[in-house]
Amino acid sequence: MAEVVLRAARADEAGVLSELALRSKAHWGYDAEFLAACRAELTLSPAEVAAGRVVVAEVDGTVAGFYTVDGAPPDGELGNLWVDPRAIGTGLGRRLWRHAVGTARAAGFTALRIEADPHAEGFYLAMGARRVGQSRSASIPGRRLPLLRFTVS
Repeated sequence: MAEVVLRAARADEAGVLSELALRSKAHWGYDAEFLAACRAELTLSPAEVAAGRVVVAEVDGTVAGFYTVDGAPPDGELGNLWVDPRAIGTGLGRRLWRHAVGTARAAGFTALRIEADPHAEGFYLAMGARRVGQSRSASIPGRRLPLLRFTVS
């Protein structure tokens, strides 16, 4: 993998990040109708980016992934962790995860809540999260998502 630069996201990257989240979601084979239903939930505004803990991963000068750590300590949420489909399987997701945990720790969080896409649950379990239940999808009526919790050490 080329050199990865992790840095704070800029407010003017909100559109790029939102489109990356949708491309990443589409990687799992969801159809256009499903993705359209998820668009609002996966859209970040410039104000949200400016005010939040949003970190991007640049590979060769291009945004290839990002995460957000949301909430106020001690319990927070991994609101987003998305990797461009071209970078899935390269270790970028693990690198973003480790950085997110470090960001959470430095901010005083002791736990992170994760509402995972079912296709991503295995990743989070491998990273040390544990399943604590289910949550309702904010985008798709009747859909249930794995609810995970990670203890920040």
